[in-house]
Amino acid sequence: MKNYTVRSNNSLSNQVGPIAIEEKNYEGKDQKINILMVDDHPGNLLALEAVLNSSDYNLISASSGEEALKCVLKKDFAVILLDVQMPGLNGFETAKLIKAREKSKYISIIFITAINQTTEHVLQGYSLGAVDYIFKPFHPETLKLKVQEFVKIYQNHEQTKRRSELQRQVELKEVNKKLESTTFDLRKNEALARVIGETLLDTIITFDDQGYTLSVNPAVKEMFGYSMEEVLGQHIVNLLPEVKYNNSESTPLQMDSIKESTGQLLEAVAKHKKGGGFPVDIQIGEAIIEDEYIYVCSIRDITIRKNMEQAKKQQYRLLEKLVEERTQKLSLANEKLRKEIDERKKVEEDLRLSKEHFYKIFESSPCLIEIRSLTDGRYINVNPSWLNYTGYRYEEVVNQNTSVLYIRQNPNQAKKESYSLKTTDRIRNAKIQYQTKSGDVHEGLLSTEIFDIQGESCILSVITDITENVRLESEMARLDRLNLIGEMAAGIAHEIRNPMTTVKGFLQLSKSDPEPFNIEYVDLMLGELNRANSIITEFLNLAKNKVSYKTLQPLNPIIEGLYPLIQAEALLSNKSISLQLGECPKTFLDEKEISQLILNLSLNGLEAMNAGGQLLVKTYTENETVVLEIQDQGCGIKPEFLDTLGTPFFTTKETGTGLGLAICYSIVERHNAVIDLKTSEQGTVFFIRFHEIENIKV
Repeated sequence: MKNYTVRSNNSLSNQVGPIAIEEKNYEGKDQKINILMVDDHPGNLLALEAVLNSSDYNLISASSGEEALKCVLKKDFAVILLDVQMPGLNGFETAKLIKAREKSKYISIIFITAINQTTEHVLQGYSLGAVDYIFKPFHPETLKLKVQEFVKIYQNHEQTKRRSELQRQVELKEVNKKLESTTFDLRKNEALARVIGETLLDTIITFDDQGYTLSVNPAVKEMFGYSMEEVLGQHIVNLLPEVKYNNSESTPLQMDSIKESTGQLLEAVAKHKKGGGFPVDIQIGEAIIEDEYIYVCSIRDITIRKNMEQAKKQQYRLLEKLVEERTQKLSLANEKLRKEIDERKKVEEDLRLSKEHFYKIFESSPCLIEIRSLTDGRYINVNPSWLNYTGYRYEEVVNQNTSVLYIRQNPNQAKKESYSLKTTDRIRNAKIQYQTKSGDVHEGLLSTEIFDIQGESCILSVITDITENVRLESEMARLDRLNLIGEMAAGIAHEIRNPMTTVKGFLQLSKSDPEPFNIEYVDLMLGELNRANSIITEFLNLAKNKVSYKTLQPLNPIIEGLYPLIQAEALLSNKSISLQLGECPKTFLDEKEISQLILNLSLNGLEAMNAGGQLLVKTYTENETVVLEIQDQGCGIKPEFLDTLGTPFFTTKETGTGLGLAICYSIVERHNAVIDLKTSEQGTVFFIRFHEIENIKV
């Protein structure tokens, strides 16, 4: 008997090698958690940043829904704080677009609103995928704790994803091992089948040229169920009813064909004594004994081999299916990885272009641009325009910790101070004065922005030099004053000539009549002289070159101090006055001039109303300006008079001088404020907007 050894075939490892994936190491370095804050009001963004400021968070701000969508496309975020009421895309529409994207649909969204507080809006927010709905004003600590919890949920989700991916890799390795084991078993079974086929005793039958059995070995009992005696003398066709010739279909055994196939290994169908056929291999040898042909047929039962071949085909089909499925998964993973690589390349290219554009703008801008560190006040960089205007050399400025330019906001301020680097408030076009290296004082408009450079907080300051513009404005103002003097000369002469004519007439009358003047004539002359003096006084108040002594003070106390005087005037004509004074920051004001402004507009409003009317004086803050609103319930101003309002000596009153509104416009201009109005048949509203308020820190 031969000895057979079954060895493991390592070729399977080579076949399934593309399926195996090395276990990835997911233990990376800790990274900051991205949190997106979306609000169209910069003040709200600063408030959120102050509440959520943490070394663990990377706080990113967006001022609109469109900008927020761009941020979501570029980065992964744990939490999004989303304002509901925004121009363009509102919070609900932005949240819907974010949730519609597969990659961002699981981001936690917290709506923050001060307006849409109804149950309907809250339910709408939750239906769009929000995890919370917070109303302004919010409690900072509560918001901070909520964000921390949602960040923990995001981190747990990420850890779960990493564990799932790791588990999937482990399972794939186990499947590969099982495939190797199964294939090895198949090969082992094939080898064992071959061993069994070679070691079993084959049935050997001899028959004559007619096909009748001459002899048979004992194996016929085990294979066919017949005894040797039962087989002897029987025709070979009783044992082998069908034979395959040249791998063709099975056909009934024919002696002529058998004789022609001597020496060949053929497949046949053997018939068992109990009925039923089984596959066998036959090999026929021919011998001639005494001129008689004797044929020897070796019959081997190949049932086990056939079954093994069928099982092997099934196993191969299963393996091919697994390989195909795994290949599809790998193809999808490779496609996804390719897209991510393309996206990262695009982001890197956009970042490179952005840096290039910033550098070109920085170098070629006509404005003075400087970048300083908020940590130690160090000058990081200045552009060529900054050096040209100030007269400093680059080496004298960069890396200096002390301020080089002495900046002050109020031109009347004597002390020269640089603006504070400690504030995080942005400045927009604040009028300032700065000093060059040679000591010259220039005028400018200052704007600032806070941002990070490689993890370091910095401030970008941009100064637009308006020295020449200020000089031209001053010259134009001087020319305007001269022009105004020329235009007003005729009006003043006419207005003063009338009372002077009256006084002159009475004085000439006194020369011809020696009797003493009647007291009524004296009173009339004094009234005319007072009128002329009043016109001259108001004309002086109208002068544009009058110096205003402005100080930083609140507006509301001035109004409250004038309230009793205005109320007394209103009660005399059966009218009323109402105050609605809101909280407002301090403003640079000349108290005497502002008092005159309020009195002129209030008295004009009272004169425009009938008995029973109400005058409303209101203050509030709007878009970083303090607004003074004075509203009457008169008949309004006719459209044809609107273009001439504020023109000296224009009036619709019988006894008016036409200088009251002109003085108001002059006061507003000296305070760098803006005055406008709305009028209708229901009344007139004057709006005075003051821009120089205390939240501009310099």
